[in-house]
Amino acid sequence: MQQICLHMHDPRAPNLAALKRILRYVRGTLHLGLLIRPSSQQELVVYSDADWAGCPDTRKSTSSFAVFLGDSHVSWSSKRQNIVSRSNAEAEYRTVTNAVAEATWLRQLLTELHTPLHKTTLVYCDNVSTVYMSSNPVQHQRTKHVEINLHFVRKRVALGDVHVLHAPITSQFADIFTKGLPASIFTEFRSSHNVWARRWEFLNHVRYLVALQK
Repeated sequence: MQQICLHMHDPRAPNLAALKRILRYVRGTLHLGLLIRPSSQQELVVYSDADWAGCPDTRKSTSSFAVFLGDSHVSWSSKRQNIVSRSNAEAEYRTVTNAVAEATWLRQLLTELHTPLHKTTLVYCDNVSTVYMSSNPVQHQRTKHVEINLHFVRKRVALGDVHVLHAPITSQFADIFTKGLPASIFTEFRSSHNVWARRWEFLNHVRYLVALQK
């Protein structure tokens, strides 16, 4: 979708072929929907990922994150970064910064709705250097060009609002927003985002009503 949008002003044959592929996917998945269900867990969990230099035209990276409130997928983003990142760690850290900013906003929103979160928000990424930089107070030569992002994330970590952790690639659910995946992995990650057939949504709602009556 991102590549299609970049060529809307001057589409070529490969772009039109990609568009037809997207439409075929949409047509074949009309029975799927995002399942939002009540949950006793009041915890915000974020998965962030970046596709370093993934744009073939500009070599800019793609940032993505997925936010879960309890068992429900409540926010997500997939966006090309404004500048070219000089390293994979830089691209990942810019993505973590966006994820932390989204988590901070959601925590503030829930506080205003009189349902504040008491647990620290966990932010998962699959880059070890990014996890290290989020809590290491020492500045390095290679991180000076992302110093503002470093200070923003470290402040939220120091306040205890967020905690950046490492996630293996097999559990990096934000991967689905940054790159093409094999069909089996794509299907698995899609279900991890609570995208199910609508009949399951109806059955789960019935089960929930029955549980309330008991």
